[in-house]
Amino acid sequence: MKLIVGLGNPGEKFRDTRHNAGFMVIDALAKDLNIDTYRNNNFQALLALATLNDVKLVVAKPQTYMNLSGQAVAQIVNWYKILPKDILVIYDDMDLPLGRLRFRSSGSSGGHNGIKSIISCLGTETFNRLRIGIGRPRTKDINEYVLGKFTCDELLVMDKVIECAKDGVKLFVKEGITAAMNKYNGFVIEGDANLCK
Repeated sequence: MKLIVGLGNPGEKFRDTRHNAGFMVIDALAKDLNIDTYRNNNFQALLALATLNDVKLVVAKPQTYMNLSGQAVAQIVNWYKILPKDILVIYDDMDLPLGRLRFRSSGSSGGHNGIKSIISCLGTETFNRLRIGIGRPRTKDINEYVLGKFTCDELLVMDKVIECAKDGVKLFVKEGITAAMNKYNGFVIEGDANLCK
Protein backbone atom coordinates (compact mmCIF):
# COMPACT_ATOMS: atom_id res chain seq x y z
CA MET A 1 0.00 0.00 0.00
CA LYS A 2 1.22 3.49 -0.87
CA LEU A 3 0.23 6.84 0.64
CA ILE A 4 -0.09 9.82 -1.71
CA VAL A 5 -0.43 13.06 0.27
CA GLY A 6 -0.99 16.55 -1.10
CA LEU A 7 -0.28 19.44 1.25
CA GLY A 8 -2.34 22.60 1.52
CA ASN A 9 -4.73 24.56 3.69
CA PRO A 10 -8.43 23.61 3.94
CA GLY A 11 -11.29 25.91 3.05
CA GLU A 12 -12.51 27.94 0.09
CA LYS A 13 -10.38 30.92 1.19
CA PHE A 14 -7.20 29.04 0.26
CA ARG A 15 -8.41 27.46 -2.98
CA ASP A 16 -6.03 28.07 -5.92
CA THR A 17 -3.39 29.64 -3.68
CA ARG A 18 0.28 28.84 -4.24
CA HIS A 19 0.52 27.00 -0.91
CA ASN A 20 -2.22 24.63 -2.09
CA ALA A 21 -0.34 23.24 -5.09
CA GLY A 22 -0.28 19.82 -3.39
CA PHE A 23 -4.08 19.80 -3.05
CA MET A 24 -4.38 20.78 -6.72
CA VAL A 25 -2.35 17.77 -7.85
CA ILE A 26 -4.33 15.43 -5.58
CA ASP A 27 -7.62 16.75 -6.99
CA ALA A 28 -6.42 16.07 -10.55
CA LEU A 29 -5.23 12.59 -9.59
CA ALA A 30 -8.54 11.88 -7.84
CA LYS A 31 -10.44 12.58 -11.08
CA ASP A 32 -8.33 10.03 -12.94
CA LEU A 33 -8.85 7.48 -10.18
CA ASN A 34 -12.63 8.10 -10.16
CA ILE A 35 -12.50 9.39 -6.60
CA ASP A 36 -15.50 11.66 -6.12
CA THR A 37 -15.82 11.60 -2.34
CA TYR A 38 -13.38 11.69 0.54
CA ARG A 39 -13.90 10.47 4.07
CA ASN A 40 -13.35 13.16 6.71
CA ASN A 41 -12.40 11.11 9.72
CA ASN A 42 -10.29 10.80 12.84
CA PHE A 43 -7.12 11.09 10.74
CA GLN A 44 -7.66 14.89 10.44
CA ALA A 45 -7.59 14.47 6.67
CA LEU A 46 -9.83 14.02 3.67
CA LEU A 47 -8.99 10.47 2.68
CA ALA A 48 -9.92 8.02 -0.06
CA LEU A 49 -8.83 4.51 -0.99
CA ALA A 50 -8.10 3.60 -4.60
CA THR A 51 -6.21 1.11 -6.75
CA LEU A 52 -3.73 1.86 -9.54
CA ASN A 53 -1.83 -0.84 -11.44
CA ASP A 54 -2.97 -3.36 -8.81
CA VAL A 55 -1.37 -1.22 -6.08
CA LYS A 56 -3.60 -0.12 -3.21
CA LEU A 57 -3.43 3.62 -2.56
CA VAL A 58 -4.41 5.90 0.27
CA VAL A 59 -4.95 9.39 -1.19
CA ALA A 60 -5.08 12.17 1.38
CA LYS A 61 -5.38 15.91 1.91
CA PRO A 62 -4.58 16.87 5.54
CA GLN A 63 -7.10 19.27 7.08
CA THR A 64 -4.84 20.42 9.91
CA TYR A 65 -3.52 23.49 8.08
CA MET A 66 -0.07 23.35 6.58
CA ASN A 67 2.09 23.75 9.68
CA LEU A 68 0.54 20.69 11.39
CA SER A 69 0.42 18.38 8.35
CA GLY A 70 2.57 15.78 10.11
CA GLN A 71 -0.15 15.04 12.64
CA ALA A 72 -2.52 13.79 9.95
CA VAL A 73 0.20 11.98 7.98
CA ALA A 74 1.48 10.14 11.07
CA GLN A 75 -2.02 8.97 12.00
CA ILE A 76 -2.61 7.58 8.51
CA VAL A 77 0.82 5.93 8.37
CA ASN A 78 0.33 4.30 11.77
CA TRP A 79 -3.19 3.06 11.03
CA TYR A 80 -2.39 1.55 7.63
CA LYS A 81 1.15 0.51 8.61
CA ILE A 82 2.68 2.25 5.60
CA LEU A 83 6.48 2.24 5.26
CA PRO A 84 8.32 5.56 4.65
CA LYS A 85 9.50 4.30 1.24
CA ASP A 86 5.84 3.98 0.20
CA ILE A 87 4.94 7.59 1.03
CA LEU A 88 4.84 10.38 -1.56
CA VAL A 89 4.22 13.94 -0.31
CA ILE A 90 3.33 16.62 -2.87
CA TYR A 91 3.89 20.27 -1.96
CA ASP A 92 4.75 23.76 -3.20
CA ASP A 93 8.39 24.87 -3.24
CA MET A 94 9.66 28.44 -3.57
CA ASP A 95 13.18 27.21 -4.36
CA LEU A 96 11.95 25.89 -7.70
CA PRO A 97 10.77 28.30 -10.38
CA LEU A 98 7.21 28.12 -11.64
CA GLY A 99 6.99 25.46 -14.33
CA ARG A 100 9.38 23.03 -12.68
CA LEU A 101 8.69 19.93 -10.60
CA ARG A 102 11.14 17.66 -8.88
CA PHE A 103 10.90 14.23 -7.29
CA ARG A 104 13.28 13.27 -4.49
CA SER A 105 13.54 10.31 -2.16
CA SER A 106 14.59 12.05 1.07
CA GLY A 107 16.09 15.22 2.49
CA SER A 108 15.58 18.11 4.85
CA SER A 109 12.48 20.31 4.98
CA GLY A 110 14.15 23.09 3.01
CA GLY A 111 12.31 25.50 5.30
CA HIS A 112 8.86 24.21 4.29
CA ASN A 113 6.74 24.05 7.44
CA GLY A 114 4.50 21.24 6.19
CA ILE A 115 7.50 19.01 5.47
CA LYS A 116 9.12 20.06 8.73
CA SER A 117 5.99 18.88 10.59
CA ILE A 118 5.95 15.53 8.73
CA ILE A 119 9.65 14.90 9.46
CA SER A 120 9.05 15.67 13.13
CA CYS A 121 5.97 13.44 13.45
CA LEU A 122 7.38 10.50 11.46
CA GLY A 123 10.86 10.79 13.00
CA THR A 124 12.56 10.42 9.62
CA GLU A 125 13.54 12.43 6.54
CA THR A 126 13.43 9.30 4.39
CA PHE A 127 10.16 9.59 2.52
CA ASN A 128 9.48 10.52 -1.10
CA ARG A 129 8.48 14.01 -2.16
CA LEU A 130 7.23 15.77 -5.26
CA ARG A 131 8.11 19.45 -5.14
CA ILE A 132 5.98 21.81 -7.25
CA GLY A 133 7.80 25.01 -8.14
CA ILE A 134 6.05 28.30 -7.36
CA GLY A 135 9.09 30.61 -7.48
CA ARG A 136 10.02 33.32 -4.98
CA PRO A 137 8.36 36.73 -4.65
CA ARG A 138 10.41 39.72 -5.73
CA THR A 139 8.74 42.27 -3.50
CA LYS A 140 5.87 40.66 -1.58
CA ASP A 141 6.01 39.31 1.94
CA ILE A 142 6.57 35.53 1.76
CA ASN A 143 3.40 34.66 3.69
CA GLU A 144 1.34 36.98 1.52
CA TYR A 145 2.90 35.40 -1.56
CA VAL A 146 2.33 31.73 -0.70
CA LEU A 147 -1.20 32.41 0.54
CA GLY A 148 -1.98 34.48 -2.54
CA LYS A 149 -3.81 33.07 -5.53
CA PHE A 150 -2.07 32.17 -8.78
CA THR A 151 -2.40 34.82 -11.48
CA CYS A 152 -4.01 33.96 -14.81
CA ASP A 153 -0.59 33.57 -16.46
CA GLU A 154 0.61 31.36 -13.62
CA LEU A 155 -2.50 29.18 -13.77
CA LEU A 156 -1.86 28.49 -17.45
CA VAL A 157 1.53 27.09 -16.47
CA MET A 158 0.16 25.33 -13.41
CA ASP A 159 -2.48 23.50 -15.45
CA LYS A 160 0.34 21.85 -17.42
CA VAL A 161 2.45 21.30 -14.30
CA ILE A 162 -0.45 19.55 -12.58
CA GLU A 163 -0.94 17.23 -15.56
CA CYS A 164 2.77 16.32 -15.53
CA ALA A 165 2.76 15.92 -11.76
CA LYS A 166 -0.29 13.65 -11.91
CA ASP A 167 1.39 11.47 -14.53
CA GLY A 168 4.56 11.49 -12.44
CA VAL A 169 2.66 10.19 -9.42
CA LYS A 170 1.29 7.35 -11.53
CA LEU A 171 4.81 6.50 -12.69
CA PHE A 172 6.01 6.54 -9.07
CA VAL A 173 3.29 4.05 -8.15
CA LYS A 174 4.05 1.83 -11.13
CA GLU A 175 7.87 1.94 -11.32
CA GLY A 176 9.20 3.76 -8.24
CA ILE A 177 10.85 7.05 -7.32
CA THR A 178 13.95 6.61 -9.53
CA ALA A 179 11.86 6.24 -12.69
CA ALA A 180 9.85 9.34 -11.74
CA MET A 181 13.01 11.36 -11.06
CA ASN A 182 14.60 10.31 -14.33
CA LYS A 183 11.58 11.27 -16.41
CA TYR A 184 10.31 14.46 -14.79
CA ASN A 185 13.09 16.25 -12.90
CA GLY A 186 14.46 17.97 -15.99
CA PHE A 187 11.15 19.25 -17.35
CA VAL A 188 10.59 22.99 -17.90
CA ILE A 189 6.92 23.77 -18.45
CA GLU A 190 5.66 27.02 -19.98
CA GLY A 191 2.23 28.51 -20.51
CA ASP A 192 0.85 30.81 -23.18
CA ALA A 193 0.76 34.23 -21.55
CA ASN A 194 -1.10 35.69 -24.56
CA LEU A 195 -4.24 33.83 -23.49
CA CYS A 196 -4.54 36.14 -20.46
CA LYS A 197 -4.34 39.39 -22.46
